[in-house]
Amino acid sequence: MAEAIRMPKMSDTMTEGVIASWLKNVGDKVSSGDILAEVETDKATMELESYEDGTLLYIGPKKGESVPVDALIAVIGKEGEDFAALLGGDAKAAPAANEPKEEKASAPKKEEVKPAAAKAEAPAAKTTVDTSNIKASVIRMPKMSDTMTEGVLVNWLKKTGDKVKSGDVLAEVETDKATMELESYEDGTLLYTGVTAGDSVPVDAVIAVIGEEGADYKALLEGGSSAGSDDTQERQENAQTDEAIDTSVEAARSDKSDEVSVPAEAPAANESQTSEGGRIKASPLAKKLAKEKGLNLADIKGSAEGGRIVLRDIENYKPAAATQQQAAPQQSKPAAAPASAPAADFEEVNVSQMRKVIARRLSESKFTAPHFYLTMEIDMDKAMEARASMNEVSPVKISFNDLVIKAAAAALRQHPAVNSSWLGDKIRYNKQINIGVAVAVEEGLLVPVVRNADIKSLSAIASEVKELGGKAKNKKLQPAEWEGNTFTISNLGMFGIEEFTAIINSPDACIMAVGAIKQKPVVRNGEIRIGNVMKVTLSCDHRVVDGAVGSAFLQTFKNLLENPVRILV
Repeated sequence: MAEAIRMPKMSDTMTEGVIASWLKNVGDKVSSGDILAEVETDKATMELESYEDGTLLYIGPKKGESVPVDALIAVIGKEGEDFAALLGGDAKAAPAANEPKEEKASAPKKEEVKPAAAKAEAPAAKTTVDTSNIKASVIRMPKMSDTMTEGVLVNWLKKTGDKVKSGDVLAEVETDKATMELESYEDGTLLYTGVTAGDSVPVDAVIAVIGEEGADYKALLEGGSSAGSDDTQERQENAQTDEAIDTSVEAARSDKSDEVSVPAEAPAANESQTSEGGRIKASPLAKKLAKEKGLNLADIKGSAEGGRIVLRDIENYKPAAATQQQAAPQQSKPAAAPASAPAADFEEVNVSQMRKVIARRLSESKFTAPHFYLTMEIDMDKAMEARASMNEVSPVKISFNDLVIKAAAAALRQHPAVNSSWLGDKIRYNKQINIGVAVAVEEGLLVPVVRNADIKSLSAIASEVKELGGKAKNKKLQPAEWEGNTFTISNLGMFGIEEFTAIINSPDACIMAVGAIKQKPVVRNGEIRIGNVMKVTLSCDHRVVDGAVGSAFLQTFKNLLENPVRILV
């Protein structure tokens, strides 16, 4: 039976991939583990391997074309097999696209199509489920922020069997930004909940079913899968596998069920796997699944070319053989246990969604954006006097950070090149000045946004920053309140930090790190006096902002704070 090969999701941020090159042509024989093509993702150029044995019947995208995740890219099956009916709408153009290459095989094709179709009829009948008459709807994990890839279901507010209406809150979901409510968009009965409280769920994964009481929701859950219920959990746990891959893995498992690892042969297998400078040869997907299962790749025998470990080997691996091989070392462990007991004096906790995103986004920024830093001292004497005067009449207390935000916004209006964003093949010069304000929270850092800060009064900025800071610490921020920043300010002055460098909050071109106001000797009119000095450091993305541009911005910012009346003009 022919199998559709779709573009897998090769990284957590990948939405599409570019076919860098095809390593196989239509008509070529392929085996499980063979490399079909090279795919350029947002992270790297990776190998796309086959999970089927057969003939490459169809290639969709050409070299250099961009393909969305889960889109059809190829078909593998028996030579001469009619695959259009199996692929439905995705393959309507397939016969026409491959007609020139199939003309030579037209004579034997007439003889081979019938037995191939006959074999395909039985499994197709089993996997095709008509769900049109099932009065129920699948509820999936929504994408609640622009950076969200998964969410943690904090707790269910409804339970199986409860009646729900559109607008009712089903559960609370913790994202990388906040804890948000998951609403129902259907009226009916909660028939099924597939996730327990505390579980992490990928975006678009099934979490519940709502419909008429007594509706066959199991058929609904299984109807969209051609692989059977045994592969459902695997698809949820591994976003890189799709419907076609799951089917092929199951087929490979049944076809190769007679392959058993023999302990005596394990050393030979390991030698073949590490033939290249001691490196274990394994596909990226196999490495990922082995890591999730806690398996040591050195213990697994590869079945692909050159002893390369592929997904099928991880699926078929039985740790019994490894247990026998390591029986002797394990017997000696009880004696050594007392000596190693102190090593367990630590605690490991699961990484929160917020921390995952902080790690990912800041790593991307630090390792992709060429940072450079500009530091300047600012005389804050007049700013301190102005603040004291303003607070006598202001309806809300104005902080030094509010002055910094207003001065930065005014300086950005004069230096629009700093208020920009790097977009890869273009630079965006933002017309609005939206200042992101870094706020420390228990689990990490959030950046609520003060929009149009250049046209707001100081008291309005102070009131808004206070409100957004409270929401951030209570994890009540909404997406509109943390998206769209064009410049970011991180202030650690309240902790006594004199100066530091901050990592750019992409896609912004710059971030400004603000230190504490310190008293120090300064020279004024040829005399040494005690002055109040604050240091700021501007981190710049050199792809967008050059040193002279960043320096001019800081000079304007310094003049505004040293003469705060200008901020109000």
